[in-house]
Amino acid sequence: MKVIAIYHNKGGVGKTTVAVNLAAAFRNMGKRVLLIDIDAQANATFATGLIKFIFDEQDDLKGKNILSLLEDNERVFIPDIRRSSHLFNELEIDVIPSHITLLEKQNELSAFANTRWRLNSKIQKVKNEYDIVIIDTASSRDIYAETALIAADYLIIPSDLKPFANQGLPNLLNFIRQTDEIKISIGKEALKIIGILPSKISQNTQYLKNTFERQKKIVVKNYGFSILNSKITDRTVLSNSFNKTIPMDETEELYLPDPKSIFVFDRNSESAKEFEKLAQEVLHKMED
Repeated sequence: MKVIAIYHNKGGVGKTTVAVNLAAAFRNMGKRVLLIDIDAQANATFATGLIKFIFDEQDDLKGKNILSLLEDNERVFIPDIRRSSHLFNELEIDVIPSHITLLEKQNELSAFANTRWRLNSKIQKVKNEYDIVIIDTASSRDIYAETALIAADYLIIPSDLKPFANQGLPNLLNFIRQTDEIKISIGKEALKIIGILPSKISQNTQYLKNTFERQKKIVVKNYGFSILNSKITDRTVLSNSFNKTIPMDETEELYLPDPKSIFVFDRNSESAKEFEKLAQEVLHKMED
């Protein structure tokens, strides 16, 4: 079992898009996949079709989400919380959903050191059930990000390679070093950085030929990170797959979210091909 965190301390770089579609790509390759959403915004939970409600009283995620795993050490485990994605991919994936209540519990959980490696211990209990676990994170540097990096074996850093994203890399590296100290203290190896994944990259030919190539060289030279060969281009089809809806009733006045993986939404799209290529490259790098 390989555990991969998708993390960058810069927001807006497409972390959730990468997490859910990479999970779908692995599943389509026959891998047993678990997707864990540890972002209070619950974007991965939404993207995998688990938020099929529009009113608070219909919320069936309260009390049965990632927070339950982090709060309770003895009674709640991954099989108690996981759900199958809903009409998201032709081969559905298992998901540990998130919830907005993560925000209100953050300070409480931060007060206890063992909270930070609780997710890791619970993932290890299902190591024979999954080939790949993907953890989708928020861009914040908090206990939830720390928990994700402690649990992960590998890290993918999505980035648009623009200045603010690049300037955040030294802080990210320091954060990784801090979490590595905890990982080593509990008997885990240091985090393996698969590399920076160019994400939300413009399709403009001149940009790709000139600016993009220069940005990649700057990251390698100034920050010491390697760049994946794969890239995820900024395409409308990706946002459309995420924002797809269906009528709630015959009046068509209310619509329910109906998000799809890129492979279901448009199997023949260039975006689908990019995620297939990414999955192959990630598998190859984890085997090295």
